[in-house]
Amino acid sequence: MLTLLGVQTTEEEIRSQELEQLLLQVGRGDREAFARLYGLTRGAVYALALSLLRDAHEAQDVAQDAFVQVWERAPSYRPQGSPMAWLLTVTRNLALSRLRRSGRQTALDEEAWNAIPAAAPDVSPEDRQVLQDALARLGAEERRIILLHAVAGLKHRETAQLLELPLSTVLSKYHRGLKKLRALMKGESDR
Repeated sequence: MLTLLGVQTTEEEIRSQELEQLLLQVGRGDREAFARLYGLTRGAVYALALSLLRDAHEAQDVAQDAFVQVWERAPSYRPQGSPMAWLLTVTRNLALSRLRRSGRQTALDEEAWNAIPAAAPDVSPEDRQVLQDALARLGAEERRIILLHAVAGLKHRETAQLLELPLSTVLSKYHRGLKKLRALMKGESDR
């Protein structure tokens, strides 16, 4: 925790305050603030779109559309709640709309993993293949929760809000999913 003016502030609160300020600046047409907002949130936006659509190209399109909508809607943004949740709600709505229109879901493939933004540059191609194989064997909800937390960097509370699940459910599914991943990576499948 950091202490600002005698008030205890967590990194999460500081990040949220920064995103809120950036959104307000974007609402006033500040392109530099938009670029900074994009840089800070693109991984989370893409990861959410990927977790819902399970197709790299579709996820890239939705992420791009989400930032277009953020630029257009930022003037009407009002600080209330989490700015990241607002941004990810825009993304989720676009992804769900696309799923409804297409009526299909595709499997998460190698191309999707290769398209994950540079937010996780330390993942080698070999590790990515192992993760791809293991994640494909998790349930859709566990996979989304793990992607949102581990890849996009969302806090469990933000993930719960975004997926409209109780925090306890997110925590249990996250830990259960990690346990399954560990077993799968060791070659121990409980199926």
